[in-house]
Amino acid sequence: MENSTILILLAAIFTHLITHLLVPVNIRFSNRFNIVARPSERRIHEKVIPEGGGLSFALPILIVQMLMGLLVFEGPTGLMLIQLAGVEILVLIMGLIDDKFESKALFKFFSQLGIALLMYYIGFRVEFLTNPLGKDFMLGWISLPATIFWYLAVLNAINLIDGLDGLATGIAVIVCAVLLVVGLREHNLQVLLLSSLLLAGTLAFLVYNFHPARIFLGDTGALFIGLNIAAISTAGAEQFKGITSITLMIPLAVLAVPLIDVVLAVFRRIGMGNIFKADKHHIHHIMLAFGLSQKAISIIVYIVTLLFGLIAIGFSFSSKKVLFSVLLAISALVVIAAYIFMRQERNK
Repeated sequence: MENSTILILLAAIFTHLITHLLVPVNIRFSNRFNIVARPSERRIHEKVIPEGGGLSFALPILIVQMLMGLLVFEGPTGLMLIQLAGVEILVLIMGLIDDKFESKALFKFFSQLGIALLMYYIGFRVEFLTNPLGKDFMLGWISLPATIFWYLAVLNAINLIDGLDGLATGIAVIVCAVLLVVGLREHNLQVLLLSSLLLAGTLAFLVYNFHPARIFLGDTGALFIGLNIAAISTAGAEQFKGITSITLMIPLAVLAVPLIDVVLAVFRRIGMGNIFKADKHHIHHIMLAFGLSQKAISIIVYIVTLLFGLIAIGFSFSSKKVLFSVLLAISALVVIAAYIFMRQERNK
């Protein structure tokens, strides 16, 4: 365990440093091949910004994952790391295509559905759910639809919250830090590796992505982040083993803000008659309309995410029932506040 932990630490440092070196290269690459975000009705920025920034941290993470899978981890864990890297390559290709050509929403949906199915069949699946009032639920055949739902939810949550400079990247940093703490506490090397690599990469990228952003994540980065966070939560036999059986509860808690935003977006778009139609009524858009700056909104969301993260860490120390009740109460308050803001914005 100790030697593996040292290797993971060195791998995270390598990822962080290489990401810093790759961002300027990525900026030139994006500008050279016209992978840029242009001002439009759907966007709030006022000048052309290079996109596809996820390549900066995705490439070193991919390299490290494959090396770890081949040389360090043995058996099923090593194989899963190599297979995960293969799926990540597909996600990067999907993201680059979308950043370059702005793919249709239906194409995105079926692409994400395919990714979710792939993840299920290589072993990253939701196999049981926490019951805060008693024994956990073993899903059996429901594991497949539950896994698909989980991946679609997380992929879109990160993608949709990526509407302000540094917002999705900062959330990812906090989520990975929480998962890293949990992995350390439970001596789960797979969780430790995946969370530390993504933390190292996104933390380096945030330097260039925070307002005023010099490069955007794009779908390339948002989908890569979403895939890895969902994968950490569904790592087969390693699925948060020993954490008082709080399966999915930890990532659900720390991802509360983007997941609440995506749920509100689904209901809002159903009311508009088209679930795939993009809009500018996400939580961060509403906060902008109330006069808050991009920096202020990002910091507020970071603080709220950190609060949920601390609650999530508490799950491994305290009663499931008590902390589940606290989580529900805070989530309800966030939903109510978001709904009130949206109603007030519509009445302006």
